[in-house]
Parts: sequence; structure tokens; C-alpha cells
Amino acid sequence: MAQQRGAADAVKEPHSVSLKVLRLSRPSLSLQHPLPTPPSSSQDVHPSQTASLAYPSTTPTPFILSPLLTLPPSFGSAYVGETFSCTLCANNEIPASTASKTISSIRIEAEMKIPSQKLPIPLVLGPDTSTTPDQTHNNPVADLPPSSSHQRIVSYPLKEEGSHVLAVTVTYHESTPTSGRVRTFRKLYQFTSKGCMVVRTKTGPLPSSSLRKWALEAQLENVGEETIVLDKVILETTPGFVSEAVNWDGDCPVLGPGDVEQVCFVVQEIGDGEEVTEEEKERRREKEVIDGKLIFGILSLGWRGAMGNRGFLSTGSLGARI
Repeated sequence: MAQQRGAADAVKEPHSVSLKVLRLSRPSLSLQHPLPTPPSSSQDVHPSQTASLAYPSTTPTPFILSPLLTLPPSFGSAYVGETFSCTLCANNEIPASTASKTISSIRIEAEMKIPSQKLPIPLVLGPDTSTTPDQTHNNPVADLPPSSSHQRIVSYPLKEEGSHVLAVTVTYHESTPTSGRVRTFRKLYQFTSKGCMVVRTKTGPLPSSSLRKWALEAQLENVGEETIVLDKVILETTPGFVSEAVNWDGDCPVLGPGDVEQVCFVVQEIGDGEEVTEEEKERRREKEVIDGKLIFGILSLGWRGAMGNRGFLSTGSLGARI
């Protein structure tokens, strides 16, 4: 006697909703390789200069960068200090001509698994432009017509190197004229976060007649694959110290892949002036010492990519041995 196959053995029905994940990246200027201008005295036939341009133009220019913006062809690289952003798009795959099912109550949830934590971090999803004004970010969409989509934006600041996993869960209600059910599926997207800046520091004492001084030097190396512009290098001092930057004046330095920038700060103790309260004097005397190291503060860096994408990085506690 043939046995009836259970529900677990049955072939799973394909989902009526699909999920697409697109990383949000800034575009770049398209490259072009203009042909050289032929000499006016030449009698040979030369190809038109406009044939080598990245965009149609009646006035060819020999510059390698064109005004045409180009989106990255692939996922690209994710760097520590930058903010990872992507669009989560749930699409109703039921054709409008054969709409035998109704899709409603779509909810998208996202989590990020990072190397330093065992439990994933719930992510806050951004607004959806397709929702009505009376719907909040946490409420599901009331109805999703055939061949339409429901989009959310998710962002997460990358703070450490290593493998990251973006987990996205989609839940929706699928109904027919005779029945209805709640369906859900989950997809994982893995990417690797790499370091963009490497900071090497060295501290040495400076001669001083009264209060102690130190010179804090730092080498900033661009270990990424893109050119960046350093627009912020600040030493955030702890109570009892003050610092003075001895760095560049004018334009911010531009670091290509593998380039190194040297910066320096003069750190000095703060004296007990008459205008300072007794409580402040006591707080300054109790300078933080960790493992025989007098802590000055932390070094904060800020940079921009080729198209203005921001990046931030802070070092650990910096100081001098005592």
C-alpha cells in the first residue's frame, strides 16, 4: 500500500515576493581616452575625435575625466570608518495580468552580524517613499499591488575589520479568494570590511623649564584602494593636558593608495593657575595612568573619498611611559 507523502516532503511553493539588495554608493566620474588632435597640415584620414568621448559632445576636450557619472559595476570595497548603506527591495513578482493572489502586510527586518559579537545587531530601517504619510517606519505596508515593490534603506557604521553578515527577513501575507497564509523567508549577505587608514604613533619628551612637554608624532598611511583627502586630524586630550598641532597649512593633504602623511602634536601639562577652581586643580593632578603609561588622549581622523563619501577613525588611548 502506497503511503501518503507528508507536508514536509512536498515540494515547496516558490515565494510570491522576491528580495533584492543594492548597495548605495556615490558615483564616480567616467574616464575617457580622447584621440590626439591631428595636425592641420596632415592629408591623412583620421577618425573623429568625438568617437572616443564617453558622452556626446560637439566640443571635444583632451581631459581624461568626463562630466558623465558612472555607478560602480560591482559591490566594491567596504572600509572601516565608513558607513555601509544599502537598499532592501521586496518585489511582488505576481504579474498584473494574472493577479490570482493578494500580497499585503509586508515587513522587512534586518540584522548585522559583526566579528566581535556573537549576537546580531538589529538595524533601524529608513523610510519608504512608497508608503502613505500615515504609516510609520515600523508598520508593515497595508497592500502591495502586483509588479510593485516595497523599499527600505539600512545603514551601519563599520567599526572593525573582518567578515560582516547582513541578515534580511521578509514577512508577508499571501491570500487567495478562498484562503490566506503568512509566509516568511530569510537571506544572508556576507561582505568583508577592510582597513582604510593605518596609524603609527611615537611619543618623545621635549625640553621644558617648568611644565612637562612631549612631541606626539603619527604616520597616517592610506592602505585602501582609493584616493582620499584628509580634512580632520585632531588630538582630543584628556583633562590636565593641552595640545598644539604642528601640521599642514592651507589645502588638505591628498593621499593616494600607499601614500603616507606625517603629523605632529606638541602636548603640554596645564599648570594650576589662580583662575582655576580647587576642584579643577585636583582633577588635573589625577591624570590617568594605565600600565605605567600617562594617557594624553585619542587621535581622531576624518577623510573624504573621491566623490565626497565620508570616513572617520579614532585610535586607542595615546600617551608616554613614565
